[in-house]
Amino acid sequence: MTPGARVAAAIEIIDDILAGQAAEQALTRWARGSRFAGSKDRAAVRDLVFAALRTWRSDAVLGGGEDGRARMIGRLRAEGADIEALFDDAGHAPAPLTEEEQQAGAAPTGIGDRWNLPEWLLPQWQAALGDAAEATALIAQDRAPITLRVNTRLCSVADVVSALESEQVLTEANSLSPTALTVLSNPRRVRQSQAYTDGWIEMQDAASQAVVDAIPDGTRALDYCAGGGGKALALAARGFTVWAHDIAPGRMADIPDRAERAAVQIRVVAPDQLPAKEKFDVVLCDAPCSGSGAWRRSPEGKWALTQGRLDELNSIQDEILDTAMTHLATGGTLVYVTCSVLKCENEDRIAAFLERHPGWTCDLQKRWDISAEGDGFFTAHLTQAQTPLTQP
Repeated sequence: MTPGARVAAAIEIIDDILAGQAAEQALTRWARGSRFAGSKDRAAVRDLVFAALRTWRSDAVLGGGEDGRARMIGRLRAEGADIEALFDDAGHAPAPLTEEEQQAGAAPTGIGDRWNLPEWLLPQWQAALGDAAEATALIAQDRAPITLRVNTRLCSVADVVSALESEQVLTEANSLSPTALTVLSNPRRVRQSQAYTDGWIEMQDAASQAVVDAIPDGTRALDYCAGGGGKALALAARGFTVWAHDIAPGRMADIPDRAERAAVQIRVVAPDQLPAKEKFDVVLCDAPCSGSGAWRRSPEGKWALTQGRLDELNSIQDEILDTAMTHLATGGTLVYVTCSVLKCENEDRIAAFLERHPGWTCDLQKRWDISAEGDGFFTAHLTQAQTPLTQP
């Protein structure tokens, strides 16, 4: 495909998204109907679409319209591309710009347009992030780093760096976690590498790794909202005996294979298979959330989020904490985690929990900002005060 044809494909996919299709669905349907597109073409088109989703509002302003063509014109203007060379109607490229399109568009001036956030969310974003609100919104428009977690049960960080370098995948240390490496080149080769096949590495955000690093030592851990199992694997690599649980068991389908590759054991249990009597030193609640700390990876999420859905998530987060706490052993730690930067999903939920449950304390509360090294995360460690012995 020519560069212009890739732009035309991105326009078609964006129009499908505007018509109501999910981004991944629209990309998949296009790829299935475009067998001529090679892997590099598909990757380039995907990059164009996701870049437009990250900068949805500013691209519309720069392009002078709301449809896929206008938004792609805006995206290319923002990148300083030679638009006339891409919109030349040659080789399946889009038709040349009209005189009206050449004149349309302006630099974004409104906060929501510049920050590329829904208007209704701006007050909450600013309240949560304070002086860092603008910088965080702007960095959230960039591509997220690709980060690996080194499985130190099987190898050292140096072993992984050397092994990947021999396959032309360059990495560097990531300051957020001692097991984290940021990929600098050839990221698409990672899953085909020997290091990946041998279980030496997993794909995992560095801040997500830092969340697990902060968890106190123990013997038994329950990952109560395990999903795909990234944190369960990291806990197992630390030496915990790990149970993985999720209200939707299908999300955990890949955990057994991932655990086998990593040479660790994880017991996967559906909700009806988790006995009430089972108690754990650590109960990890990686709660469903807005995902606002990871919108670089899933930019569609920030445009789909509503106040009603956010309120619903807050209720779910409270319910998860109240249920998961029943599985905590005496002296254990209830760990709450989100990949959100919003106060209503983080500090407010911890305050509400402590108000509902006198006798509990918060021993740690920490944020990781969205940065060049990792996504935005929040964690809190909750413990129950021990009943003092009665004096004779």
